[in-house]
Amino acid sequence: MSNPRKLLHDNDSRFVNWAGQLSDAEWQQPSLCTEWRNHDVLAHLVVGYRASGTKLGRYLFRHRGSFDRANSALSIDVAHRRSTAALLEEFSTLIRRPRGVGRVFPRRLLLGDHVIHELDIALALNRPPEVTPEALVAVLNTQVRVPNPFVPAAARARGLRLHATDVDWTHGDGTWMVTGGAAQLASVLAGRPWALPHLRGTGVDELRARLASDWSTKPTAR
Repeated sequence: MSNPRKLLHDNDSRFVNWAGQLSDAEWQQPSLCTEWRNHDVLAHLVVGYRASGTKLGRYLFRHRGSFDRANSALSIDVAHRRSTAALLEEFSTLIRRPRGVGRVFPRRLLLGDHVIHELDIALALNRPPEVTPEALVAVLNTQVRVPNPFVPAAARARGLRLHATDVDWTHGDGTWMVTGGAAQLASVLAGRPWALPHLRGTGVDELRARLASDWSTKPTAR
């Protein structure tokens, strides 16, 4: 498997080409992220690659220490100021030269963030995901194995037996089985209930309950 840095670079480069094909109307459509249009999701990806600790700190202060609210406000503010074309151009540059938190954030977690947000756009538009199988497998492995303070995917997967039907990936040995496409599994583990109807197995209801419980206490998908 490619190292995380190369896998992230290759995925981001492919994403820019894919995203460049979307229409202006599609960028204004709602994504799978709560309260974010597809254009706002793109702004979030740019923010994640170049926001400074100082700027993040200011937004955290304004929003009383809530990372979710600060993250959402910063992304929406950037989206309001920048066109889609400008954001894509900046993202292309940041792939090679990330700044701020983008220089230090773990590559595995950045790959997961970028892939999930691409799925947020593609699945909301009913477009077939074009993320490579290698990237999807890497994201699924990170979700179930690497603690993430922002996305509790590992907790959602605990005790379940997960099987991707379109790539070579399985996880867990629980009695509750969940099967489906790799993109749909990754999206649900990231907290997006949209893909639940595309999954099958005895564990789907349990997974649905876990997402509902998470949303009742933290109703955002970032």
